[in-house]
Amino acid sequence: MQARLAAKDLACRRGDRLLFRALSFECDSGAAVHVTGANGIGKSSLIRILAGLLRPFAGDIETVGDIGLVDERLALDQALPLGKALAFWETLDGCRDAGRAMELLDLADLLDVPVRFLSTGQRKRAALARLLNRNCPVWLLDEPLNGLDTQAQKAFEALIAQHCEGGGIAIVASHQPIVLPSPRTIALAEFAA
Repeated sequence: MQARLAAKDLACRRGDRLLFRALSFECDSGAAVHVTGANGIGKSSLIRILAGLLRPFAGDIETVGDIGLVDERLALDQALPLGKALAFWETLDGCRDAGRAMELLDLADLLDVPVRFLSTGQRKRAALARLLNRNCPVWLLDEPLNGLDTQAQKAFEALIAQHCEGGGIAIVASHQPIVLPSPRTIALAEFAA
């Protein structure tokens, strides 16, 4: 799996407020990065910048490999049963083994439940299933453990470790502790303007 993500001199401005500046880092295949900081410091903004959904105020980003994003927005049709909502993306994403994600994330019993009725933890597991089905080398994860019980948290930490061991990259923004394989930590407070 070929993967690379590099940021050089990134700055983020939201409204009149400069959240962070002069942030540079490089990640090659197998890297895990934990972005930490208090609420409102810019963790989600950084993830959105890396995903190409938000333009940086300054700086450049270089990526090699497709990017998969999991954040608070669930990109699944709320009116469809979970199985059909995931199947729509499986076709577009070229998924080769949809059953693997269902099994790993314990979603088989929820396939007939409309997405709008899923609990917070079930919705998060559904988002993670879509990420697994995309088979992209760069994972951008914004608060991925929110809403997950202890068992689901451990399972997802194991999936991140497998992803990195297989040559993928995981950038995780989280205010809570998360077990990552040999993580590098970026404390956004150190780059506050």
